[in-house]
Amino acid sequence: MSDDGSVDTSATCGTTTTKEVVYSPDAIPPLSVFSQAVKSRGHVYVSGCIGCDSEYLVVEGGIQGQTRTALENISKILEASGSSMQHVVKVTIYLVHMARDFLAMNEIYEQFFTRETMPARTCIGVSALPMGAFIEIDCIAEIPDTKSS
Repeated sequence: MSDDGSVDTSATCGTTTTKEVVYSPDAIPPLSVFSQAVKSRGHVYVSGCIGCDSEYLVVEGGIQGQTRTALENISKILEASGSSMQHVVKVTIYLVHMARDFLAMNEIYEQFFTRETMPARTCIGVSALPMGAFIEIDCIAEIPDTKSS
């Protein structure tokens, strides 16, 4: 790994690909088994975020509190990567209680995106999530080309 966090995978993958690990000190710290996000080829891939605090305790407020906290964390990670919520192109949401929480989650979710920038999305019902969370959210976003601005 170079000083800037990028990794040259040409020796292991047979092609030259550069990826850069993203870390935001303002976001919830990642566990040791994954990065907060990875930048590659003009996109940033944000790891799944649950609604927890920096001590890894699930926040109060049920599905809405957890959704807000997860999306705020994602926003901080995107900002550290040179992107933002308006550049998100794909979101995947995992819900433990789909029937109970889908509408309440959407009430918070739609506050983070404008109609014009609403990303593609998949919402999947799961049996359990880490730390007893009700929701986990990951996303892919474009990194805007600042050279042409």
